[in-house]
Amino acid sequence: MNKKLTGLALSMMMGATFSVQAAGVTDEMITAKAPDNVLSWGMGTQAQRFSPLTQINTKTVSSLVPAWTFSFGGEKQRGQESQPLIYNGKMFITGSYSRIFAVDIKTGAKLWKYEHRLPDGIMPCCDVVNRGAALYDNLVIFGTLDAQLIALDQDTGKIVWKEKVDEYSAGYSMSAAPLIAKGLLLTGVSGGEFGVVGRVEARDPRTGQLVWTRPMIEGHMGYKYDKDGNKTENGITGVTNKSWPGDLWKTGGGATWLGGTFDPTTGLAYFGTGNPAPWNSHLRPGDNLYSASTVALDIETGQIKWSYQTTPHDGWDYDGVNEFVTFDMDGKRYGGKADRNGFFYVIDANNGKLQNAFPFVKKITWASGIDLKTGRPNYIDSGRPGDPTKGEAGKKGATVFAAPAFLGAKNQMPMAYSPKTKLFYVPANEWGMDIWNEPVSYKKGGAFLGAGFTIHPLNKDYIGAMRAIDPKSGKIVWEIKNNAPLWGGVMATAGDLVFYGTPEGFLKAVDAKTGKELWKFQTGSGVVAPPVTWKEGDTQYIAVVSGWGGAVPLWGGEVASKVNFLEQGGSVWVFKLFSK
Repeated sequence: MNKKLTGLALSMMMGATFSVQAAGVTDEMITAKAPDNVLSWGMGTQAQRFSPLTQINTKTVSSLVPAWTFSFGGEKQRGQESQPLIYNGKMFITGSYSRIFAVDIKTGAKLWKYEHRLPDGIMPCCDVVNRGAALYDNLVIFGTLDAQLIALDQDTGKIVWKEKVDEYSAGYSMSAAPLIAKGLLLTGVSGGEFGVVGRVEARDPRTGQLVWTRPMIEGHMGYKYDKDGNKTENGITGVTNKSWPGDLWKTGGGATWLGGTFDPTTGLAYFGTGNPAPWNSHLRPGDNLYSASTVALDIETGQIKWSYQTTPHDGWDYDGVNEFVTFDMDGKRYGGKADRNGFFYVIDANNGKLQNAFPFVKKITWASGIDLKTGRPNYIDSGRPGDPTKGEAGKKGATVFAAPAFLGAKNQMPMAYSPKTKLFYVPANEWGMDIWNEPVSYKKGGAFLGAGFTIHPLNKDYIGAMRAIDPKSGKIVWEIKNNAPLWGGVMATAGDLVFYGTPEGFLKAVDAKTGKELWKFQTGSGVVAPPVTWKEGDTQYIAVVSGWGGAVPLWGGEVASKVNFLEQGGSVWVFKLFSK
């Protein structure tokens, strides 16, 4: 076995100059969200994943048929979590192992492919996935598993610029789709299980040159960069040792591995932050800011305008990376977040004040609720895994059963919001875990957990549940149970439809108001990616990437054994209404 495969297996167990064309994708186009394009992850920087198109609706969706399909080919399959982008007659799709394809949207013919040459020993935590790219000017930009950013010419696939973000040998990688906001390219980093320090970076999307960096663990310095690449200090994030003991903040996790959202009405970018490192919470008393949080950033400076921590002193790997989706309610701007910890949060998008918080799964053992006055969880002390130092030295601490499991009530799979129904559509999972803490010390490039776990289903008849949730009342309006965990994203349309995929291979369309299933199609492999829609001429299209993988088959314990019959794949399917 070569070194690259060895490093990958171990990790899973735990610029060239170029003259860029003036014409191309602009900030105004991205903000406008024209229905004939899909220019950003989330189908708009707010990540509502809502389309105003109505040609495909509750009355016509039964006539949906395949228009074409495109295979990613080769042996590099595994999990395919990418959201396609659509512009200028092309579809841009990232694939596993840091690949990207440009496809003709009329015929499905491959226009070009870029395959990043990965070094030996890459260390992605949770499969070799990529969730998508960003478009700006005539560039398509995406991150790689060895923590680089690549900008390619949209027409030719040739490299325009390439920048190293950090050391892959220290556990850094990139799997999220970049975000374009006010002419800047905003990116995060993956690698929280290896003791990296999460951060958000802003770059000039035309050149890749750094503009500012903002760490996401309290005590670290942020920097600004001038046009010559010289850096100046941009302020320490928080107060050193205020919420972190000793030196643990230096390897504190908080990875920004799902990327961010941007709301033009507030002018703020919102990034979720991952678990604090290590998982063993007894080593790091305190809240451990800014891990497991939503952080609102000033676009121009990278300064933190506000933060809200969903799981202070996280001891279950609940992260906080889930997307912050902004929306209007009662004349004010809010953000909705379905957190891995099992609670749905409604937060003022301007100032970070909590408006509402309620469970969106049936079983939560770590907290009895969220105090709406303080914003803090009401912990259940017996729900935290035990301290390994209590009792026999060098042994594991007391095992507890915790729900949700560490893969979360919702993980990477993005939800959707419909301004028409005023409901969120959340792909939820009902599972729990046995979890215990162990002694651990940091070693560069090594897993930094200090915990063991086994995931268990909570119910015999289902794990996944697609749920329509009212953010005002906190009520589940309808739900659709699914045998396997839901791991793909959701899209809502003005045609009163909700589209989502299942690991069993189906892309489904249901009534947005009632949840009644109206159409489904077998794609040939599990769907763990979000669908999109656009209009070309007089025709509305739907697309989704198919390819089973991601974190569930790697980390899922008993759950993984329930879905081991599922086949891998790598393809994109495109649909339209049947016409004679």
